[in-house]
Amino acid sequence: MILLVRHGHAGKRGKFGGDDSLRPLDGRGRKQAAALPDLLAAYPVARVLTSRYTRCIQTVEPLALRLGVEMEQRPELGEGTPVAEVRELLTSLEGQTVAACTHGDIIAELIGPGREARKGSVWVLDGAGLDPVQYLRGL
Repeated sequence: MILLVRHGHAGKRGKFGGDDSLRPLDGRGRKQAAALPDLLAAYPVARVLTSRYTRCIQTVEPLALRLGVEMEQRPELGEGTPVAEVRELLTSLEGQTVAACTHGDIIAELIGPGREARKGSVWVLDGAGLDPVQYLRGL
């Protein structure tokens, strides 16, 4: 099972004024990140994967700390990565329960049209087919 996490709120891209990969969570995003461990408490998460972008790392850091696991930064989860590369990574995780934090463009491709991918939201994907099976209320 894949718990696909969209990073929390991080303010406006154009207002950051630096390397966008370094844009941190804002106050709302920090609250979303703090709520993530409780939201996913019912799932036996064994691994936490994340994009290398600061806002993704900060989103799943509280979850990794609560679980006592290291975050694994994966380039395949970075913004703008071709969805085929993301699918390859996620399907390789079959049989594990994994939280994977990524970006809106990737999530939109994975969950398909007409589905919402708000910042701080979580989708439960069937590991084998990567089919969205449940939307967990956004944080």
